[in-house]
Amino acid sequence: MAESGLYVYVSQQDARQISVFRMSSSGELNKVQDVSVTGKAMPMAVSPDRRFLFIALRTEPYSIASFAIDGANGMLTHLGNAPAPNSAPYISTDRTGRFLLGAYNPESEGEGRRTGWISVSAIGPHGHVQAPHQVIRTPPKTHSILPDPSNRFAFVASCDGDAMVRYAFDAASGLFDPDPLPPVHVQPKAGPRHFVFHPNYRFMYLLNEYDGSLYSYGYDARSGALTELQVSSTIPPEFDKDRIVRAADIHITPDGKWLYASGRHPLTLAIFRVDAVTGHVTPAGHVPVAKEPRGFNIDPFGRYLVAAGTQTNTLSAYRIDPETGALTKLADYPTGAGPNWIEFVRLP
Repeated sequence: MAESGLYVYVSQQDARQISVFRMSSSGELNKVQDVSVTGKAMPMAVSPDRRFLFIALRTEPYSIASFAIDGANGMLTHLGNAPAPNSAPYISTDRTGRFLLGAYNPESEGEGRRTGWISVSAIGPHGHVQAPHQVIRTPPKTHSILPDPSNRFAFVASCDGDAMVRYAFDAASGLFDPDPLPPVHVQPKAGPRHFVFHPNYRFMYLLNEYDGSLYSYGYDARSGALTELQVSSTIPPEFDKDRIVRAADIHITPDGKWLYASGRHPLTLAIFRVDAVTGHVTPAGHVPVAKEPRGFNIDPFGRYLVAAGTQTNTLSAYRIDPETGALTKLADYPTGAGPNWIEFVRLP
């Protein structure tokens, strides 16, 4: 069977390792490598040039590990670790790949309810992340951070602040403006967690952890302004409204037509059709998934979706129907303990 140049990287928090899989053109996964790390392996980020992978280790002493990606076979080589200010549930690179952005949710219960942090670190020319050169306090429980498509702003989801916080970002110096733009609030106790920009850069979609709501925003790249367009629910209609909701991750297909959101309670992937003109979304069904889908991702061609079963120690691969967004399950694959974050890399 001919192999595509697609590789899947999976962090496993309890096994303290990263696994590398090659994905075939038919969506089959074949293990290439297991790499041990020194702590609880969770969020990852890939450099824009696909040469480096970074992972946050959420065990004291907190750190960010840097790896080189072999362009011939996808295998990882450890480059080193840099200190992190605290426990990072999310990392990303800026659009140039020169800086790593981090969001931190302090694990101390008292401190974690009072504050969060974000940081920016330089990435050396050989892919080694440096210690942060700027750390800023934010509203509590920061759960994600991404640069906007213009690389002029950084957006931060504050789960317990019920807000999207926005900072101007200077890509030349790698510094945030410490005075944020006015926050964009959601309903109290919604819990902003993860978000994505539409590929046309005109819209943003925010998934809220505590109530499973999905906010659709219009986006103005000139000012960094968000305009609320629509509020939807990712929860299946039959789900008991009195049960705890724990929405987790969100991704959109590269063509911008289909959006998916995972729920740890309920154990589903919600599917939405996206209108690229208005930015509105239309529910298109729910798919049951393994317990529990803390993380999933979509391949760069929009053909396959892979979801992690954090408590079942499995990966589940699905084919995406380009016309309906429906998911057809292909296979389950065993992993080490606690798979939670997935990154696709197309090589070369």
